[in-house]
Amino acid sequence: MATSGVSSCEWVSLRSALAHFVTFRGSTQSQRHIKPLHWYVACRLVVEGGFDPDDIVPRPPFRVERKGGRLALVHDPSRGGAGERTVYGGLKTKNVDVVVTKEGIGPVLAVSCKGAIGAFRNLTNRMEEAVGDCTNLHIAYPPLVCGYLFVMRANRAEELGRSFGETGADQDGAVRELVENDVAIDGEGQPVEAVRRFHSALRELADRRGIRNDVSRYEAIALALASTRTGHTGTIIDEFPASDSPLRFEQFFGSLYRQYDERFVYAAPDLKRLTARREWDPASTAFSAPMMGDLDYDSRVSS
Repeated sequence: MATSGVSSCEWVSLRSALAHFVTFRGSTQSQRHIKPLHWYVACRLVVEGGFDPDDIVPRPPFRVERKGGRLALVHDPSRGGAGERTVYGGLKTKNVDVVVTKEGIGPVLAVSCKGAIGAFRNLTNRMEEAVGDCTNLHIAYPPLVCGYLFVMRANRAEELGRSFGETGADQDGAVRELVENDVAIDGEGQPVEAVRRFHSALRELADRRGIRNDVSRYEAIALALASTRTGHTGTIIDEFPASDSPLRFEQFFGSLYRQYDERFVYAAPDLKRLTARREWDPASTAFSAPMMGDLDYDSRVSS
């Protein structure tokens, strides 16, 4: 489990990243509540996605060794990096949470990780930010594959009045208590109207297919509600979004990889040597690490 005192990228599971998110008690302005999710994304892009860790910010804790004709992936915690990448935008520069950059091309894949622990009636304010960020990046880099990953603390109606979130956030040091506006799941186990509206709005921003399409759309968007229930802390609630929604988390990374390959590999065969995603040696020591048993994705290995 990642700790709030760690600043460099660690290899973490999705459940541990989301458990940290829903149980974090400090100030959310520090971004420490969502940093482990950045690390999860960065590491998954290496292990499953086949991207070189040297091309990713924050730098994942791996190194690549060439053995014979194969590329071996080694888990090396000392190589983990920190921070975000500043990307040139069409309107202004933008710090983006996770970015893959190719030398001579520029940023090719970017994932923005956002989260909300409460105040869900204010989610519409997040839409302006999402549209603006995506438009800004696509104006400068039309081929850039942009992903938007939004996680929510699945506060339930029966938790009303309980303390949660930031402690000591008020000047008098009072602990914040869950109020009606912080509830994501109602008494019948269904997402509240504000969450459903947010999902509908996000759907309109997803599924950008080509570089000439609407620059305000993302190539992939995922909306995930993270459970707070004892024994299930950090698991994604499966009932919402619905199984036919394009915002299902399990579709997110596949959509990113597909759009990346279509633009930077298949459409530009002369650059394939630089852009093709790597396949790792199945005998890589990283794949024998205990961490592999906690992951919700497979490794990208050569035959």
